[in-house]
Amino acid sequence: MPTTELAQAPVAVPAPARSSPGPALAAAMLGFALITLDTSVVNVALPAIGAGLRAGMSGLQWVVDAYTLAFAALLLSSGALSDRVGASRAYGAGVVVFVLASAACGLAPNLPALLAARAVQGVAAAVMLPASLALVREAYGDPGRRARAVSLWAAGGTVAVALGPVAGGALTTAWSWRGIFFVNLPLGLLALALLTRVARSERRPAPLDLPGQLTAVVALGALTFAAIEGGTEGRWALGLAGVAFAAFLLVEARRRHPVVPLGLFRNRTVAVAVAAGSANSVAFYGMLFVFSLFFQQVLGLSALAAGLMFLPMTGLLAGVNVLSARVAARRGARLPIVLGQAVAVAGLLGLLAVDADTPRVAQALLLIPLALGAGFSLPPLIASMMEAVPADRAGTAAGLLNAARQTAGGLAIAVFGSMAAASTEAALRPSLLISAALLALTTLASLFLPGRRA
Repeated sequence: MPTTELAQAPVAVPAPARSSPGPALAAAMLGFALITLDTSVVNVALPAIGAGLRAGMSGLQWVVDAYTLAFAALLLSSGALSDRVGASRAYGAGVVVFVLASAACGLAPNLPALLAARAVQGVAAAVMLPASLALVREAYGDPGRRARAVSLWAAGGTVAVALGPVAGGALTTAWSWRGIFFVNLPLGLLALALLTRVARSERRPAPLDLPGQLTAVVALGALTFAAIEGGTEGRWALGLAGVAFAAFLLVEARRRHPVVPLGLFRNRTVAVAVAAGSANSVAFYGMLFVFSLFFQQVLGLSALAAGLMFLPMTGLLAGVNVLSARVAARRGARLPIVLGQAVAVAGLLGLLAVDADTPRVAQALLLIPLALGAGFSLPPLIASMMEAVPADRAGTAAGLLNAARQTAGGLAIAVFGSMAAASTEAALRPSLLISAALLALTTLASLFLPGRRA
């Protein structure tokens, strides 16, 4: 993901931790890096996975989306679960399951086994994300030190996204696609070792909306199945998604503690932030997926060479995130939000010129505006959404935004992958135009956000 992810976490600051905050921050950073690494490391390994497991395009789409959708759907309520069992316990359990699922991915004998293990990875990641942020909040009682710690925590995820395509390409080329999953094992064990030096978190009562969570999972899963598989089964799945979504809205409107309070969308800033964050994910993750296939299947590059093509694009993300935060602090959030999205739209339109004959250096450079725009617009977008909701709804709002972004990225891969099933090169331009159109609409909507903060 191209910037900070803010997870559903307790808003109230608990008593200072009994142990040094360093191990808590290190463990949280490592876990967050693992989660975000698995959203980007897989893309360049997809052709190798397809060849090794004899998987077609729909199978490769599910390799990405089995993780993404489990992660997105369960983010809605995983923050409340973290509160109920305690952040340290939830984080430890999530890391253990993530490591075991990663080993199962690396050892998978066939595609169904890999997809099942990827889904379990996504479930574990959904538990780890809010718990990792809660560990940081608990470890740092001083607001200033906590803010710096959260920035470091977020930077770990940004670096992981930047290194993902290169690491995936290097491991696939030098070893096997299985290496992209086995590399999680030592990193996960290190996170668990650090966790042993962290004070145990207190349990706090937090309501769980199981009916809302269940209907959300069914709706998202069925919608993705319809986009990937198509045909008669896809039409039935689309109908199921509609019924499940209607049930979700009905449940959420009647629950005392809904997983997604529908009233949040009456706030214009929240509605625009969710829409713009989703469009951002469609463009970023969708293009990462499509160009990974394009570089290898059309240009004939190795997995490592394909990963290096993304390095100029992803390597700038951390610096752009920091710059946008400074601009937002001086000029307000609306300017970097609008400007960043406009740059991303221009970058997507510039990529329409790319074809098999375009020089490799030019292709890599043409990807940079997309990353610059996405990285510049998203941090102030998240911050403005957090400021627009009451303090006791901040965790819920952040979980909603993260879930929407992950879902949008997964659906983009489903739709763009289906178009690429016939021809990757032919799918490139429609994917770019769809992404650009969505971002152009949210750029216009962002003009109605509040201006410079008083």
